[in-house]
Amino acid sequence: MSPDILITGALGGVGRWVTDALRRHSNVVAVDQTLPASTDVENVNFQAVDLCDYGSVLETVLDTEPSAVVHLGNLPHEENHAGSDVYENNVLSTYHVLEAAGRVGADVVWTSSETVYGTHWPEPKLPEYLPIDEEHPVAPWNGYETSKLAGESAAERVTNAFDISVITMRPTWIQYPGNYKITPIREAFALETAERFGNFWSYIDIRDVVSFIEAAVHTDIDGHEVFNVFGPDNFLGVETARAIRAGYGSLPDECDLTGEQSAFSITKAKSMLGWVPEHSWKTAEDAAVRGPSFSK
Repeated sequence: MSPDILITGALGGVGRWVTDALRRHSNVVAVDQTLPASTDVENVNFQAVDLCDYGSVLETVLDTEPSAVVHLGNLPHEENHAGSDVYENNVLSTYHVLEAAGRVGADVVWTSSETVYGTHWPEPKLPEYLPIDEEHPVAPWNGYETSKLAGESAAERVTNAFDISVITMRPTWIQYPGNYKITPIREAFALETAERFGNFWSYIDIRDVVSFIEAAVHTDIDGHEVFNVFGPDNFLGVETARAIRAGYGSLPDECDLTGEQSAFSITKAKSMLGWVPEHSWKTAEDAAVRGPSFSK
């Protein structure tokens, strides 16, 4: 059994899948605001912690002394929260978790967002070039996006202050097998009536998010690195460049897209982590896959 891994947001949609996967080869300390209905899960120690309370975070991390921390415990959007609340929660919780991890020498994998690229404005704009890689300029618009960039700055800071590494993942819209939210959008899409779509019809299957995190946890890197985490294709079943031109009226001058490939590059993750997404909507959309057995 590998050393302990601490996961925040362990009862969330992504957190449950990650916890269930990592507990199969590691002891997992599963942190969330509340405890699940049952805490009797093999190789999992559930802890109720307010991530905005630094004392509680630090005590939990010091008591656990994990080899790695996977930080998933942020508010994921502003749909049900004021932007200022999202910003405050995400900035504080991410700083606290990174700081505590640094003080015990634990490497970190955490979730930023592809929204930092600025393609999700109220009227989405074209990027400077396609596909979008991690070097593309960022342009946050709301509190959520700004909180993610603040977290990335905290990640840079903690690798400067402590001898740890931090992998920042910028995932796109996460889908769950057998319950893909993209399905009605795809079915209603037509090139003749296409409108702008903030992430250029990108998605990623939760199982590929899990495999990315597993690869990240077990790869040694120096300092802080940022990675796009996207599925292999768009979810429309048409050429990506053609869909973008239809929805936006044009393409960037620099556009190197082939077929249905994602508008976001995952070349860096392939080369540095050996990670490749394996699940396309074409087979996963209706897949019958059993998810984690525990819940809130």
